Amino acid sequence: MKEKGLETLEVWRAALGFAVRVHQEVVPRLPESETWILGKQLRRSAQSIPANIAEAFGRFYYQDGVRHCYIARGSLEETRSHLFLAKELGYLDSGLYAELGKEIDTLRRMLSGYVSFLKRRGQKETT
Repeated sequence: MKEKGLETLEVWRAALGFAVRVHQEVVPRLPESETWILGKQLRRSAQSIPANIAEAFGRFYYQDGVRHCYIARGSLEETRSHLFLAKELGYLDSGLYAELGKEIDTLRRMLSGYVSFLKRRGQKETT
């Protein structure tokens, strides 16, 4: 019997792919002067999304899992803010920004669905 691991969690895979895309497609476009400022913030916030989903997946109590999903959602919005700033400063073209925005919207919906799942599962365990 195959065990369900983190790698099977669709929202985590999508968040990881998004973080990789930020690292590979956005950070290299930043000027050298922003590498250690905006670039570092972008990397950290993007990495925090799948990391917190993983943390949620590994928690025993569903409330802890939900809390970490909320943290992941906050990191997602932080990443959106950094991307918007990069676009406004002329480091990121509107097309790539729009594509990443669609990914962010999809990830937000997926995270909300995962939170709903965790809450439903938690309610069943407490009754």
